[in-house]
This record gives sequence, structure tokens and C-alpha cells, in this order.
Amino acid sequence: MASQNNPTYAQWTLPASGGIDALQFDSAATLGRLLDDEVNVEIRAASVNYRELVIVKGGLPGTNESSSQQGVVPGSDGAGIVSAVGSNVTNFKPGDRVVTHIFPHVPDDYKPVMADVSAGLGKEMDGTLRQYGRFHHTTLVHAPENLTFEEAATLTCSGLTAWNALFGLRGREVGQGDWVLVQGTGGVSVAALQFAVAAGATVVATTSSEAKADRLRRLGATHVVNYKTTPEWGASARGLTPDNRGFDVVVDVGGDMTLGQSVQAIRTDGIVVAAGLIGGSAEPVPMMAALFNHCTVRGIIAGTRAQFDDMVKFVEAKNVKPALDDVVFGIRDVKDAYRRLDKQAHFSKIVIRLHA
Repeated sequence: MASQNNPTYAQWTLPASGGIDALQFDSAATLGRLLDDEVNVEIRAASVNYRELVIVKGGLPGTNESSSQQGVVPGSDGAGIVSAVGSNVTNFKPGDRVVTHIFPHVPDDYKPVMADVSAGLGKEMDGTLRQYGRFHHTTLVHAPENLTFEEAATLTCSGLTAWNALFGLRGREVGQGDWVLVQGTGGVSVAALQFAVAAGATVVATTSSEAKADRLRRLGATHVVNYKTTPEWGASARGLTPDNRGFDVVVDVGGDMTLGQSVQAIRTDGIVVAAGLIGGSAEPVPMMAALFNHCTVRGIIAGTRAQFDDMVKFVEAKNVKPALDDVVFGIRDVKDAYRRLDKQAHFSKIVIRLHA
């Protein structure tokens, strides 16, 4: 380590092309000079998202796919400890525990769009798969005091998306007595399950695995529907709600592959939140489906910094402990973490410990 303020450290960088196997490991990186609006962070843990897979395989929607990403540190999600702050930084101090926010240089109430996701941490600017990071202060929020670094590192994308899906529409926040449907066992769905249960809602989840169904029940799901054995799972899940009324909120992460069933499950004047597109390509669901089912379809991209702060307060107040995958990786095992995510062999969030 060269010095406390400018250590040498290990990090990963994106190749110009080549996919997961071409990710490059650097064991002697340095931060460079801390600028007035920046914060140095010792990053203790990171987590990976579907976004990282898309980036390493070639890009993201809303950006120039042919632009070079070579040399950028991947990863948007991370948690750690502030080691130094620039002269203009007043909201953080050395010793603070922090979590990364993917969208820098925007107001606290700014609602991000797809182009912002493409341009955020780990794509157009250095991200979190490194032991130390130099970040603009708008790229950080204070971490929940009740969480480990590994747990806090799950909040940046998945946690914030789940929070926005459930509580982001003023006057329609999920609460006691509501029914919520979540899909699968990925990071957004499991976070939404945990948040909804903590808020007093009844949650129904879908999965294709009985083993994962047991884990969903242990996290608070009242019912679990197997979407493989029940292809028309929308109607089946709806039948579990009181008087077959349907769900107040459906958190949809599959996109065109699942939206049709989500609309079948929603109640009159309910909200289908389009929060992901991991299901792959399928025949698009006509927008007129919302008319025939009398519901709102709300598209979201992660959330605002103000929502992030609200989420942190909720996590602390309710002592929500984000679920983690069974396998935790070290910094030299990042490629294996990507492969596990690519195979969808994980449960909830894959975490990487960046220091031994």
C-alpha cells in the first residue's frame, strides 16, 4: 500500500470486447489525486446485477453500443468506508459507512431513464469492482447502520428498484392489507418481497424450483406459485387473493415474457410495475391490455437519491436484512460470480467481498 490516501489495490476492468472471460484483473491500481467534490472510499463489498452481464457482453440500451468501454471498472453496487473527502464535500466525513448510488450529478428527486443507467457507474465511469474508489459525492449515500457491508452492497440497484416499485408512487404506497405479487428469486423480486412483508402486505411469489419456494416462504411469502407447472400463473395467483380480486401491486421483472400474466393477476385499479426485462424476447404485450383490465402500468428505472435515503431509513426502522446468495465470492473470483449470475444459479444477490 503506497499511502493511506493513495493506496495500490486490486481491481477489475472491462475489455473492449470478449465477454466474461476477457475481464481483466489489475493488482496494482492507484486512485490518483482526490478532487474537491470527490470522496475516497475503501470498498468492502460489491454485488452484481443483470446490468453487468449486459455490459460485459456488449452494451446497454440507450447508448452507443460500439463505443469503447475498455479500461472502465465494472460494477455499480458497493458499500464501504469513507477514507478521505475533498474540500467541497460537507455531507460525508472519514469513517462514514456509505453505499454507492448509480446516478451522479443529478438532483435528489431526479427520476432516471434508461440512458442514465447506461451512463452510470460501471459503464461510462469507474464502478465498484475494486478495493478502493474515488467517487463524486453525489454517487454516495449513507449506509444503513443495521447492515453488514455485504448486505448494504445489495441496495444500489435491486434494493432501490424494489423500493421504488412498492413505495415510489405517492399516495399508492404498499402497506398493511395490500397484496403484492413478485416474480422469481432474483435481487429485485426478493428485495420487494422483504420490503412488502416488512410493510405489512401479503406477498405471493412465483418460482420454478421447490427448493427456492421454501426459501421464499421463509422470507415471508404467504403463497408460492410454480410458473413451470402452472403456465397460466397469473390467473392462478389471482385466485389466491380475497374474493379473487387480484393484486394491488405486481412487480414485473420479466418484461414481455411475463407482462401478459402480470396483467391477468392485477386487480381493478391496481399497479403493474414494469421493473425489468430479464425474461428475454417475446411477443410484446399490447398496451390496450391495460384498458381491458383497468389497471396502471408503471415503468421505473431504479429510483431517486431521495428514495434511496427513504429506503435506508425504512431498512433501519424495520431491521430488514437483505437476503444473500449462498455463495460469496472474493475479489479474484469475479468471473465466477458473473458466470453464476449468467446461469441463474443464484438466489437473490450475489456478493463479492473485496478485502480478505
